[in-house]
Amino acid sequence: MADQLPPPLDVIAVGAHPDDVEIGCGGTLALLASQGHRVGIVDLTDGEPTPRSSGPQERLAEAACAAKVLGVTHRENLGFPNRRLFDSFEVRVALAKVFRRWRPRLVLGLGDKTPLASPDHAQAVAITEAAVFYSRLTKWDDTFDALPVHTVPQFLTYFLFAGVPDVPHGHWPIVVNISGHLETKLEAIGCFRSQFPPEKAHVFPRVRAMAETVGTMAGCAAGEVLASSRIPCTTDPMRL
Repeated sequence: MADQLPPPLDVIAVGAHPDDVEIGCGGTLALLASQGHRVGIVDLTDGEPTPRSSGPQERLAEAACAAKVLGVTHRENLGFPNRRLFDSFEVRVALAKVFRRWRPRLVLGLGDKTPLASPDHAQAVAITEAAVFYSRLTKWDDTFDALPVHTVPQFLTYFLFAGVPDVPHGHWPIVVNISGHLETKLEAIGCFRSQFPPEKAHVFPRVRAMAETVGTMAGCAAGEVLASSRIPCTTDPMRL
């Protein structure tokens, strides 16, 4: 089985819907891709139906456009139902199979629920955490189609808040400097024309303002907040 696996991805970002990762960590993905890392995106649902979209095919085409803008190597949709996404054994295993197949060094997942927005986001938090755990469990070959065990070395979370994120208790914030990639992030979000038509153009200055505010707080022109359950540790303090 191992000799039939594709070349590994360096990072996989997981979203409940197409456009989640673009909004939450699109700048980080563009930065990593520009550095030569192989970046992947997994969408748990197709995000449909939505009021202005003609259907799943339009949304998937928009997702492909955004992936190309960001420089993503691989994007896939697991096909679970939008609006009815729940943390279940089936979806945990499906995502863990992706991790076992693509062997990422870093997984980025949603970090918190989004009050007054889709409850799918809160479910995706639990699903992704569980899948990272399932990916490394041994003696379960029948469940995972004999895909080899893979331990994800680093798991970070991103946020979809309209303002500066309040990192959940027990997590530690990390700001990624996306100064050279903010425009790319905005272009990728703009690929989702069905979700952000002209009447929702206010979304783009809000995304820009949040990135610039986070950057100002961290000492760079634009930033994205990620979080870790581990306190960040470095052997090179001169690069901080």
